[in-house]
Amino acid sequence: MTYRPIFTLGILSALLVGGSRHEGYAQRRSNPQFLPYSEVGFGVGTSTYFGDLSGYGRPLKSLFTLPRWNAGVMFTRHFTPRIGVRASFTWARITGDDYTYSKSDPVTFAPQFVRNLHFRNDLKEFALIGTYNFVAAGRTPRDRPKLTPYALLGVALVAHNPKALTGRVAEGQADSTQRWVALQPLGTEGQGQPGYAKPYSLVTVSVPIGLGVRYKLSEYLDLAAEIRITPTFSDYLDDVGGSYPNPADLATPLARAFSNRAIAADASGNLFYKEPIAARTGDSRQAGIDKINAAGINTALLTERGGTSVVLPLKDSYLLTSFQIHYIIPAKIKCPPIR
Repeated sequence: MTYRPIFTLGILSALLVGGSRHEGYAQRRSNPQFLPYSEVGFGVGTSTYFGDLSGYGRPLKSLFTLPRWNAGVMFTRHFTPRIGVRASFTWARITGDDYTYSKSDPVTFAPQFVRNLHFRNDLKEFALIGTYNFVAAGRTPRDRPKLTPYALLGVALVAHNPKALTGRVAEGQADSTQRWVALQPLGTEGQGQPGYAKPYSLVTVSVPIGLGVRYKLSEYLDLAAEIRITPTFSDYLDDVGGSYPNPADLATPLARAFSNRAIAADASGNLFYKEPIAARTGDSRQAGIDKINAAGINTALLTERGGTSVVLPLKDSYLLTSFQIHYIIPAKIKCPPIR
């Protein structure tokens, strides 16, 4: 595992905290009455993945196809009436599935329908995020505004581990041995084999960017709603980023099975679909196969493993929505000196 993401996160975090403190000191000199305070919070919401299996080119379709869940805890220190810094941990599940994404129109999305890849990935995100309130707070926590919109920008360290299901043997029924398998150790694009790239890291850096609104429920409680997009420096949250390797170069039959789930050739050279049953859902793929064949699409030309659904030069990212409750930690109120 490379330590470059960890080093980068440390440098950016130091700059973020240092800048916030510097501005905090400057604002307290101009507004000596402001009392810094802290809060703790908990939130739950949805998680959506963007990448090779859920393209940026159709953001609404990608956003609503396979939303999953997230939960997180956070600690925020408000240094000034507008600036705060949050430390948080979020556990988020993301999912992508070529069949689910393309089944409504298998001809238009033929490259994905034929490719037939899927994954799920549980992300563990440790973030340091700066917050900026568009409405300045009052002198004490109890004087904070009733409604406060705010912006988010930060850095995060993300641990991940993409997995996929083994195939099914009968329509609508799972093989008794069907299981989720970690994909990175398999080297599905030849990673780790002679002549190929080294295995991708299971730790990456991301950049959370978002907006939120906070509502003062009582003296010590706030409700909040947030949405943030989180681009990462990894193209392998989905285990898909490059080309199909030579099957003979892969180390195990399991690696070959997960590397290419699209089409194969029989002893006579005739092409056939490897998985007529969708592994994740158990649905028959035959109707989509028939439509692609009727449209005369040459499936032998659909040879790209990664990049078939991405029209912008972006790596993988995820979008989180979160509904939160925050508890304001009581602080001692310092009276201004009498002059």
